[in-house]
Amino acid sequence: MKIDLTDTTSSKINKALVKGRRAVGTPAVGMVLTLVIVTDEENAYDALKAANDASREHPSRTLVVIKRAARKQRAQHNSHLDAEVRVGADAGIGETVVLRLYGEVSDHADSVILPLLLPDTPVVVWWPGDAPLDPAKDPLGALAQRRITDLYACESPLQALGARMHSYTPGDTDLAWTRLTPWRSALVGALDQARTNVTSAVVEAEADNPAAELLARWLGERLRVRTERVVSDGPVITAVRLGTADGEIVVERPEGPLATLSLPGQPSRSLALQVRPTSELIAEELRRLDADDMYATILRNRTGEGPK
Repeated sequence: MKIDLTDTTSSKINKALVKGRRAVGTPAVGMVLTLVIVTDEENAYDALKAANDASREHPSRTLVVIKRAARKQRAQHNSHLDAEVRVGADAGIGETVVLRLYGEVSDHADSVILPLLLPDTPVVVWWPGDAPLDPAKDPLGALAQRRITDLYACESPLQALGARMHSYTPGDTDLAWTRLTPWRSALVGALDQARTNVTSAVVEAEADNPAAELLARWLGERLRVRTERVVSDGPVITAVRLGTADGEIVVERPEGPLATLSLPGQPSRSLALQVRPTSELIAEELRRLDADDMYATILRNRTGEGPK
């Protein structure tokens, strides 16, 4: 069910949510958090689709904030709020409000959002595209226990990574870090099998890949070795090579969903290491709402060398 509201208020949106729930018989008590997506028209569809898919695991109220310039035909009333309320099958497992803020009201998005937050539940803010340099100090970010950014959306991801290091506040995280979960699991499993000391590490990836930089820092932190970055043709991370006295431990994924694991003295084997969709990344982040201490540590770790 969809309800369109033009030139509306937060109070009217809340009434529309109640009306929609009654019409489709959907209770609000089953929702576990409020997910605020701050985006633009270009990225709104994909972000909302990912959030709806993630809501199967985390039923939530999703608030999509789209800031727009005032319409010329509304010059006499250039500050207003339009909303689209979705409940039932149109909103995944939960309910969705798409908010379009025009003119001066877009400078006060936090005041619009605050009355729409579910009471006594966590708030997560996600920027699928451009994000503030200091998410915790952003008016919307200040409302949240968890703030999700994506370095892949930045024009200069490694420069943005440096800014994240200086502005980090507990609760901040980035999807470039989330994308590394399968790689980290594969490498931990490989080291458990090899049971040998690592003396060097190399991460191969396309140039300016922020996940590769984070992976290099993580390896440096966990293994206490200097980690080298090597530029490959990609896509994304293509290989990790760990030097040991017995030979190299290699996890290599030049393309496709399968990687090859090579251990000294053992036959090579295949690993599932596919590039995950955004919905899976968001679902993973919503599983934990406490501070990610390891992410904070690697932001400060400069163990890895630059690409060569």
